[in-house]
Amino acid sequence: MGMIARLLLALLLLLGLGAPARADDISVAGRGVVRVVTIASADGEIVGFGHGSGFAVGPNRIVTNAHVVELAARYPANVVIGVVPSEGNKSYRGRLIAYDARRDLALIEFVGVRLPPLTLFPGPVTDGEPVIALGYPGNVDLATAQSAEDYIRPLSPVRSQGGFAGRRAMSGVDVLLHTASIARGNSGGPLLDQCGRVIGVNSAITRAEEGDSTFGFAIANTDFAAFLREHGQEAMTTGVSCVSAEDRLKQDEEEAARRDAERAATTQTETQRATELRTAALEAARARQYWLRENFIAGATLLLVLGALAVGGAGLAASQGQKRRARGALAGGVVLTVAAVVLFFLRPTGPVNVPASAAAAATPAPTTPIAYGKLSCRIIPERSRINLSRVQDVTLDWGKDGCMNASTQYAENGRKWERILVPRNDQTVSLLEYRPEARIYTDNRYYLTASQMERVRQLRGTVTVKACSASEADRLQLQQQQNAIRAALPGRPDEWLSYDCTPGS
Repeated sequence: MGMIARLLLALLLLLGLGAPARADDISVAGRGVVRVVTIASADGEIVGFGHGSGFAVGPNRIVTNAHVVELAARYPANVVIGVVPSEGNKSYRGRLIAYDARRDLALIEFVGVRLPPLTLFPGPVTDGEPVIALGYPGNVDLATAQSAEDYIRPLSPVRSQGGFAGRRAMSGVDVLLHTASIARGNSGGPLLDQCGRVIGVNSAITRAEEGDSTFGFAIANTDFAAFLREHGQEAMTTGVSCVSAEDRLKQDEEEAARRDAERAATTQTETQRATELRTAALEAARARQYWLRENFIAGATLLLVLGALAVGGAGLAASQGQKRRARGALAGGVVLTVAAVVLFFLRPTGPVNVPASAAAAATPAPTTPIAYGKLSCRIIPERSRINLSRVQDVTLDWGKDGCMNASTQYAENGRKWERILVPRNDQTVSLLEYRPEARIYTDNRYYLTASQMERVRQLRGTVTVKACSASEADRLQLQQQQNAIRAALPGRPDEWLSYDCTPGS
């Protein structure tokens, strides 16, 4: 059996092996990059073979160059299109559903597996900005392929990096000029920014004659997006500026340090103000006590003087034979003297305490109360790394036992609640966290390879707590089961979306 015949047979059998990608933004994009193979036959004989690159814009749709699938467009009954993912163990047959020769773009649909779509970046590209090409250059294949089957065996795409060299027009199409190394076979593959977002579709290279430098041409995001719109193909798009995970982590640390410093300064100011208020209140209390004591003593002295005068008047009345008047004056003098003694001993003495009302006024206001119930959560971009996702504010209905929206049970982990979501089809795992005391909700997203997802799904199958439960034992079991899943995740997420939550209706 000839090499091309074996290739066709292997393609139709849809067999192959996979290879995982490295865990960075470019490798995340590489999960959705494919090799596109075309095999033409006539009267039972193989008459043509070609291959290029492509990438997913939907779970079952890929974009490539029109010239990669030109034979399929011209002779649909005689050309087989093969879609070879970058990971897994199979290849798939594709169907051409859109073809634009002027823009050199084509859209292919296939079934059998869901690929992670790449995200488009519609923003401007600055001169000299690093760009990365992903695809399957033919010169690499010629050097490494051991057999025809290697062309339909799932392999991670080849990456090359260069710089953005300018924007040009080529045959009426807006193109990006760049210096990332590409070759025949890269056609239809994505040109990415440093965060793995698509900024163009690689289409052509210049000829290197007499030592001239080689440049690549990529169909610009403007024409690419227009092509998708014209054919009703939705695509993930983000206009957020590219920030590496390391830079965002550093920014997060700096922001956290700044917030801690502000909180410390605020606490110090509030403590100082409280001290000043307590001191002032204490001084006022002491002054009042001194004033009261002096008034009590003055009153006692006055009563004592009046008592003495009354006793003296009683003696004078007695000497004049006015016994009844003398008895009344004596009794009044005794009462006044006793009152003076009592008033003297009732004078304010001892330590002075801050009045309760003043102490309450001097006490710093409590921190934000723990938030339960219905919450409106607003995304905080400066505390997040938003790279590929389309985000919007969220609403929560949070229960004190960690039940979210009356349907999803979270596990308690220290002062926060956690839940790991593992989807059935997509290759994205979310570690969701809620900190009630801070009213912060975080969605940590991990973009995994197919083999990593298979492992995580196996662990997810061991989780027995599906719905909300008031049982502490159930929540402890959920925490232990989630710890096993978490141990299988990378050390840090690829994206993290941070929200501030406030009570809402």
